[in-house]
Amino acid sequence: MKPVFTYTKGMCRVDTSYCPGCTHGIAHRLVTETLDELGKLGDAIGVAPIGCSVQAHKFMNVDMCESAHGRAPAVASGIRRVHPDKTVFTYQGDGDLASIGTAEIIHAAARGEKFTTFFINNCIYGMTGGQMAPTTLIGQRSTTSQEGRTVAQAGSPIRVCELLSSLDGAVYVERVALDSPAHIRAAKKAVRRALEIQEKRLGFTFVEFLSTCPTNWGLTPADAMKWVGSNMIPYYPLGVFREPEVSKAV
Repeated sequence: MKPVFTYTKGMCRVDTSYCPGCTHGIAHRLVTETLDELGKLGDAIGVAPIGCSVQAHKFMNVDMCESAHGRAPAVASGIRRVHPDKTVFTYQGDGDLASIGTAEIIHAAARGEKFTTFFINNCIYGMTGGQMAPTTLIGQRSTTSQEGRTVAQAGSPIRVCELLSSLDGAVYVERVALDSPAHIRAAKKAVRRALEIQEKRLGFTFVEFLSTCPTNWGLTPADAMKWVGSNMIPYYPLGVFREPEVSKAV
């Protein structure tokens, strides 16, 4: 019988430690499966900072290193410059990338560093207890916004793709979602596109995944998936915000 689903070589055969309904595992598979399909598993180096993303090294069957909170882009910049023949990526959450790591990601993009960032946006600090993040939606409750986030108190949520796409060094910026089979298929295409552009050394590439955090949202896994579509996507629209011109030289 022809197999229709196999265990990707890019994932380690270990039990998950993520909460039920968390979409980190889906993102892990998309990244590692694409690396495998591109023949890059043995040449890939990933960098994960603090947050739920720090566990990525347990699941991704590639060389991984950890960085200080928010500093993954700086570490990846150094790795890519020392090893220009490697495929380098960072795997970061919104509490990390859009908060303490804001300067790091902006300047890496501005410099056109030739690595890829995979950004998990679940609108909250996951690992540290469900605090309000820079991406927490207006009205969304968290452990540090019990009445819901307000513009007057915390400003508007940061749209990272829109911010980075204004920088010339960021040559490919796309936002995808992990809430449905169709969106997951589109997300994999974005992962592949980002890695292929990195291979051409055109500049910085970035893929944002709209993801779930059922535990800290206080929702069931099924309801969390629905929440992505009804609440996150209207504020964080999906699509390509920047892509390289065909005429650009390698």
